[in-house]
Amino acid sequence: MNIVTVKEIATENRPEVTMKTIFDESVVEGGRTLIGTVSIPPGARIPLTGTGSHEQDEYGIVLKGSMLTMSGGKEYRVSSGQATFIPHGEEHWALNDRQEDCEIVWVLVNR
Repeated sequence: MNIVTVKEIATENRPEVTMKTIFDESVVEGGRTLIGTVSIPPGARIPLTGTGSHEQDEYGIVLKGSMLTMSGGKEYRVSSGQATFIPHGEEHWALNDRQEDCEIVWVLVNR
């Protein structure tokens, strides 16, 4: 077992959001998975402009708040208690258009 204290993990250098990678390929068996958190404050957007995508499948669980997101050309509202799946290569973005932070646990899985 490997136990970490999330508050003690260094924040990645990302504008506007607090992103932390909790477990990376060096810790997760087989090196296929990254697990982390992101806190998106009101008004913040990921990425800052345009869309993003990655080679991994992305799973997310919204722990707090709500966000407007676009994935695969469709817009969605995702809120606390909901989970998401974005297939590898699919263009997406997220915007916190509400008044409280949106906190998410994310998992990236290499195919």
